Amino acid sequence: MHSNYIPRRVVSLQPSATVTLQRIGLLDRVVACTKWCADACPQVAEQAHTIVADSWTAKSAEILAARPDLVIASVPYQAEAVGEILKAGIMFLGLAPHSLHDIYTDIAAIARIMGEEERGEKVIDEMQAEIERVRRTAGDGCDTPVPRPIVFCEEWGKPIIHSQPWVAELVEAAGGKFLGKAGSKTDAQSVSAGHPDVMVMAWCGAGDRVPLEKIVEQRGWQGLPAVRERRVFCIPDEFLNTPAPTLLEGLHALAAIVHPELFPAHPRVKQIEGLRD
Repeated sequence: MHSNYIPRRVVSLQPSATVTLQRIGLLDRVVACTKWCADACPQVAEQAHTIVADSWTAKSAEILAARPDLVIASVPYQAEAVGEILKAGIMFLGLAPHSLHDIYTDIAAIARIMGEEERGEKVIDEMQAEIERVRRTAGDGCDTPVPRPIVFCEEWGKPIIHSQPWVAELVEAAGGKFLGKAGSKTDAQSVSAGHPDVMVMAWCGAGDRVPLEKIVEQRGWQGLPAVRERRVFCIPDEFLNTPAPTLLEGLHALAAIVHPELFPAHPRVKQIEGLRD
């Protein structure tokens, strides 16, 4: 791509885009991003940039004031703000990933637009290689079958929502069986009926502050084997809900939770305390 057409001033309305730009070595081109971006990409807090609202609450005047030549956003969009950006003649890249394949496609698209296609391919290759390494260690292809625990993953608590399809893929790679339909709503009774061996909470926007003991008591889950054996965990939100290379942190966290005998514990994972009888 001719250098005159490569974006130099990027507004990122999505943490996953900010992480991707950092991994391909272009964080210095981010002139504005959301407050959530620093959770997934701490390096962005070290440089001068404007804080803007996310894709859903985006204010077009805020975005245009940063004088971007590229805006990257993800679903859900605020249609009016997107319309204003397009009317101003600014390039707009809209993302809506569901699977790991979609995430690789988005990384490639960002890298291509930024004129760094090879760096994007390298990031994708590294992600795929690490996921494959974990899959092999977790017993995929072993002569002796490794048990596959049933894993319930939750991305929101009210209503209860199963984690996204890419999380289901990571659970499978980590040697578990994903309980329920990824991305769909469920309820406490349905989760109980699925007899999960492991329960993982990663609420959008909650960091690692999900109140595990309180949730279990409120939902009447005290009798579940996963609870009795203290196999209820909180993984930081940005490790599972940011569709970017940071998912490898989520994979490592899941692998240690699902197969603690095969993988080292992740320092950012929180485990439920003992419950009152």
